Amino acid sequence: MTILIQDVLDKLTEPVEKLETTVDKLLFGNPSTEVKGIIVTFVASHYVLQHAIDLGANLIISHEGIFYSHHENVEHLKDDPVYMEKRRLIEQSGTAIYRFHDYVHKYQPDGIMEGLLQALDWNASIEKNHPTSTILVIPSMTVKEIAEYIKGKLGIPFVRVIGDLSLRCTRIGLLAGYRGGGNLTIPLIEQEHLDLIIYGEGPEWETPEYIRDAHVQNRKNAAILIGHAASEEPGMKHLAERMKSLFPSLPIHFIPEKHPIQFL
Repeated sequence: MTILIQDVLDKLTEPVEKLETTVDKLLFGNPSTEVKGIIVTFVASHYVLQHAIDLGANLIISHEGIFYSHHENVEHLKDDPVYMEKRRLIEQSGTAIYRFHDYVHKYQPDGIMEGLLQALDWNASIEKNHPTSTILVIPSMTVKEIAEYIKGKLGIPFVRVIGDLSLRCTRIGLLAGYRGGGNLTIPLIEQEHLDLIIYGEGPEWETPEYIRDAHVQNRKNAAILIGHAASEEPGMKHLAERMKSLFPSLPIHFIPEKHPIQFL
């Protein structure tokens, strides 16, 4: 049976009522094109795009924007050589790219958080789910032990920690992606009586500064910053597995990216 790009997009958005405002859209390609293969990824980087071409996949499902902006604002890039070379490769290859961000976060439960919890093997520790966070109760571990545990489970070289490494924690707030702003984390810490907050990324002058002041005041709080991609890639890997069951006749690959930041 022929499967068109629009068939895939309809199936991806089916679990959620239509969103009136969203960044999710087909950035390149024609919805009536037959799908030959699908790549699922956190972001359709040049590296991922080349892999899609090599694998003969003509549809990429990308969680984040492909031109360095959440809203795909490219006016300032129109003469930029990196932008132009990447766009040329996309157009010449005929690869379709679908931005799939808001809808997957609206899944019940949040599709990105579901993948992160699965990767961390913390599903049995869930106490409750909020729209943007999950509250966990785990056996007592130190902040250092939890940091090492996260690195091992996610296969990442480092995390960033604020607070006392020896602090023992049982109540954790987990937030994926760019949900580390103080307006989300600080009320959560107080309302849920959290020992530790774990998130992808956020402004460094908000939650980290709150935790630093709390530490000086001898309050028992700490934070672990996983990194945006590291916290959301597991969700896209989980989506790829879900799509394999939805479209068993199509070759579907999850492609992770290498961590772009080096610590010297």
